[in-house]
Amino acid sequence: MARLRDMYFNEIRPKLKEELGISNDMAVPRLQKITLSCGVGDAKDNKKLLENAIKILERVTGQKAVSTRARKSIAQFRLRQGMFVGCRVTIRGTRMYEFLDRFVNVVAPRIRDFRGLKDKLDGRGNYSCGLTEQSVFPEVDGDLLENTQGMNITFTIRSQSDDHSVALLKAYNFPFRREEVANVG
Repeated sequence: MARLRDMYFNEIRPKLKEELGISNDMAVPRLQKITLSCGVGDAKDNKKLLENAIKILERVTGQKAVSTRARKSIAQFRLRQGMFVGCRVTIRGTRMYEFLDRFVNVVAPRIRDFRGLKDKLDGRGNYSCGLTEQSVFPEVDGDLLENTQGMNITFTIRSQSDDHSVALLKAYNFPFRREEVANVG
């Protein structure tokens, strides 16, 4: 079992239930899945870039990544419908909690000039953030990083509002930006 999963059921859920005034256990905010995606625009010219991005996602998450295709043709980018342009992976269950633990405790502090993540959600209770470099993950070898590649991470949370989702993420010690207090004196 993952450490954060046990922590959720034993500590976080009862605490959130009391704080948010929720009477039903099933209405307490809960992490459903984490989706990681990479857009590799140069994959149309160099297939090895897409293969490297897939290998990196597989090493980071521990499960197979899926390559994604372009939905529309865009002439300005010399892109045709159906061309491979990225990859993604969705993790659930134990792997999801293990990834969240690594993200909060290892990866986020390794981000260059890290001052915290924004606490702005999408209005449905889901949180998305982007990384400019994949080298912050300790699983990624330098030989796979031919060029700087970014990544999007989406945390899908089942909750009633953004405030409930933020309360859940803060309970997991998510590295949000701290409110800066102005020194008056």
